[in-house]
Amino acid sequence: MESKTVMFSALFLVCLTLVNGSPASVEVGKLTKATNVSWSSYNFKTILTWGPKPVNYTYTVEFSRVGRDKERNPHCIRSSETECDLTNELELKGVYSAEVLSESPLGSSDYVEPPYTRSNKFCPYDDTIIGRPEFKLKVNVNNKTVLIIQDPITALHKDGRSLNIRDIFKKNLKYKIAYNKAGSTGKKMLTVNESKAEFNNLDEDQSYCFSVAAYIPSRKGDKRVGEWSLPKCSPQKHKNLIEEYGLAVIGGAALIILAFVIAVIVLIVVCCKRARRQTLMAKETEV
Repeated sequence: MESKTVMFSALFLVCLTLVNGSPASVEVGKLTKATNVSWSSYNFKTILTWGPKPVNYTYTVEFSRVGRDKERNPHCIRSSETECDLTNELELKGVYSAEVLSESPLGSSDYVEPPYTRSNKFCPYDDTIIGRPEFKLKVNVNNKTVLIIQDPITALHKDGRSLNIRDIFKKNLKYKIAYNKAGSTGKKMLTVNESKAEFNNLDEDQSYCFSVAAYIPSRKGDKRVGEWSLPKCSPQKHKNLIEEYGLAVIGGAALIILAFVIAVIVLIVVCCKRARRQTLMAKETEV
């Protein structure tokens, strides 16, 4: 009787194992590989992102520069987050790749190699997006228009201060300036090496609108140009009558008005004399 009980119990465990799998296989099935692993970098603030949100497992990030050993950020080990800030871990001109590992939160050693997803290669110097710059617009009395550009601040620091993009790119940083007459769609483009630009030959009576973007010639494709700034327009100069029409036109108009006034006066005088003459003739007729 006891042997039958043991036999039935053994058969039951075998069936349960066949249906549900071994404990190790159940755990493996719960580990989901990361998807959409990508780099997000803006003004050198660099974050690795992925999905989905983990349930009953964690993520660990390993990153490495090409040709070097893998490293880990202590804040991105067995984490339930789906992003990892690597801003201060990467060298400016280094080329990196990263792997997001799916792991058990308890550190189980049942897996020879946890499932992982590898990112594309990334270089902060070549790939970070350069944000839109701010600039001041000044128009001098001699009609010279001056743009003073403020180099965008980055997420990097040195000697206790924040670095701007000029500190990083140095002479490799230029600026593209797009400008056009207010209300016109035809734009002109100017590239300058410094954070200042002067315009001397613009039409005096026109308002001009300007936009600025950082330009890195050493980069490839669309990454050469950063985000464009919001446009700013110079004030339109209001001309006085002499500037608007010139002395000749104003003098001619004055002569015409004067001639018209004289003609009206003469006409009034003639009419008055004629009316007086007719009045005298009427009185003489009555007498």
